Amino acid sequence: MRFSENFSLAFGNIKSSKARTFLTMLGIIIGISSVMVIIGLGNGMEQYMTDSFESIGTNILNVTITGSGTTRTLEVEDMAEIVRENSECLDKFSPTVALRGRAKIGSESLSRTSVTGVGTDYFAINNYTLAKGRTLRYMDVKERTHDCVIGSYLDEEWYDSDALGKTIRIGGEVFNIVGVLEQEDDEAKEGGTDDAVYVPYSTAARLIRSANITSYTVTITSEDSADAAVDVLENALYDKLRSEDAYTVISMSQILDMMDDLLNVVITVLAIIAGISLVVGGVGIMNIMLVSVSERTREIGIRKALGAKERYILSQFVIEAAVISAMGGIVGIAFGYALSSLATWLVTALLDVELAVTPTLQSIALAFGASAAIGVVFGFLPARKAAALNPIDALRYE
Repeated sequence: MRFSENFSLAFGNIKSSKARTFLTMLGIIIGISSVMVIIGLGNGMEQYMTDSFESIGTNILNVTITGSGTTRTLEVEDMAEIVRENSECLDKFSPTVALRGRAKIGSESLSRTSVTGVGTDYFAINNYTLAKGRTLRYMDVKERTHDCVIGSYLDEEWYDSDALGKTIRIGGEVFNIVGVLEQEDDEAKEGGTDDAVYVPYSTAARLIRSANITSYTVTITSEDSADAAVDVLENALYDKLRSEDAYTVISMSQILDMMDDLLNVVITVLAIIAGISLVVGGVGIMNIMLVSVSERTREIGIRKALGAKERYILSQFVIEAAVISAMGGIVGIAFGYALSSLATWLVTALLDVELAVTPTLQSIALAFGASAAIGVVFGFLPARKAAALNPIDALRYE
């Protein structure tokens, strides 16, 4: 018997019991759509994290001086010397001093506005673009001036886009606004990247009465040399501070890699759990095929009495199980795409983030192949039972 004839018989039997066939395929449909959505969500989250880190800068190293276990300190000039002497892998640097919650405009306190003391290279490090005025200069840092640069949100929300030359109070002292940055976020909002004030780090250190700068942002010349740059910087810091506990160096690219690895583990576990429904679907196919064998026992007996060989009977029922499973796979893929689109809309609407649930072609091919394989594997036992029937017993079956 040709394969085409087996397929025709399989479709004929499926058409004769549409409701039962659909219920049998449900496990396959749910399993494939679940795997697609979970893997798609993982891809979306990975892309979202990559985009987020790229906006921050994967070529950035964050250095924190804790001073634990040593009386030595690191001056800004020391960090400048380290960067200068290792220019083959280190590029720019900027001290950072956090002053969150210290800004006021008139009588209004800006509790969510970030206020940061920075160096002159800070804006280039973060790829910030100047919209109006100027950024901070060397003399601002040297003379501890009360000049500052603000984000676009403050300019639009509080100064009607006319902030240059106006003032803002930080830590109880008046600062002159000398520059406004271009909008960084898709939407300028309170507490976002554009709701920020930048002052000279030397002035910020004086405001918080800190003798030493403990936080630095350093850029590397190439993302490919991130590990080497971390080693160089750690060795140089050890030479200055003489204690491995006195500093920490964190690479943004290393954090991204670790988060990607963790996310892949979580998504894999969830996909395996979702894949269990594929096995459940396979059991359903096996059960329905066993029922089908019982219902068609006389038909099998007649065919064997007319000369049909066991391998023909076997292939007929295996192909029928594979067709049911493959049909469930096709419906599952369509349903998975629909669920992915719905999930994208829900995540965007509820969490207000641009995250697309995007199943990959590899995951779709894997899911469809798995569904067809499950049909063959779980359809083999009923097919074997049908092929092994004694024609005389089958003809007597009521």
